[in-house]
Amino acid sequence: MVVLSSRLRRAITLLSLLSLALPSVAAANPVLVVDVNTMTVLEHKESFKKWYPASLTKLMTAYVTFRALKAGQVKLDTVVTLSQLAASQPPSKMFFKPGSKIVLDDALKMMLVKSANDIAMAVAETVGGSQAAFVERMNAEAARLGLASTHFVNPNGLPAQGQYSTARDLAVLAVTLRREFPEYSNYFKIEAIDTGKKIYPNVNMLIGRFDGADGMKTGYICASGFNQITSATRNGRTLLSVVLGADSLAERADISANLLEKYFASGQQLRGEPLSALRPDTADGLDQVNDVSAQMCSTEARKARSETRDEAGRMRLTSPYIHEMAAPPNAVFAGIIPGTEPPDPPKPPDQSALSNIPVPVPRPQL
Repeated sequence: MVVLSSRLRRAITLLSLLSLALPSVAAANPVLVVDVNTMTVLEHKESFKKWYPASLTKLMTAYVTFRALKAGQVKLDTVVTLSQLAASQPPSKMFFKPGSKIVLDDALKMMLVKSANDIAMAVAETVGGSQAAFVERMNAEAARLGLASTHFVNPNGLPAQGQYSTARDLAVLAVTLRREFPEYSNYFKIEAIDTGKKIYPNVNMLIGRFDGADGMKTGYICASGFNQITSATRNGRTLLSVVLGADSLAERADISANLLEKYFASGQQLRGEPLSALRPDTADGLDQVNDVSAQMCSTEARKARSETRDEAGRMRLTSPYIHEMAAPPNAVFAGIIPGTEPPDPPKPPDQSALSNIPVPVPRPQL
């Protein structure tokens, strides 16, 4: 019988984890893992490929808003009023009526936990004065941060030509958010929000289910596939992963969990190149924005995603590092300011009831 030393056993375990297979990550799909404390990249693939960010866009919306808060231009109790434009945004949304009012603090919770497109637009109009002015701020901040392959045309990430980013740029943005605004970090790890009428769990399936998970954001449109940025902290060490173009909600969660666990298991032994010094391996194909609509939103793809759910309709997760929540999600309140929601418009008359009213006839002449 061969007895292995404890050092050799640890080395074997480490090698096993470092070779952790991620078969569902297609070669063309970008991934990146960065150590937030040291700003070093531990793994990256296709991280300069232009991609539709989808709702990861809301990280920049949050960043511009945090900058406005720091400058005193708005406050957390600033009233956000839903305009007709904001209320008309497609789902995911809160479905509040035009004219409804919420405070900025609650709006940020709705935008980052529920990923509400209507609220993101309302925040942009409140902070920037208009959508166009706010988007100008988004692009100015992107340029200032060195996000050379990023451009925005709206504040919520809904499909639009000219809206693109890369795994590298999104990692820089996410790391900057964590490092520059630690006082707002709680927004990204809320387990659920309670509007007073309904509870909405966080769409990030690692929050409360992966040890140490403390942010950040998810996104999906047909053109992008399923995107996710996840941060987690253990023993004072924070790692952040970027996964773009996964095939499903479950797959993006599985890939994110496996990547993070892989490098947490390595301890502090691995060193990578600085995030600021990361360069593309090739210039080929970097000008084109990748569009995976055909593979993501075909009938076959939708059917395949439906088959990844169990009998209760829940996503089947395969990563051994994602566990069930020990208790229902801890929900924080985020709702409309009482008394500000416009009343429902009057209902039109019931035509079927009107049809039963007898038609008057003239009285006979005597």
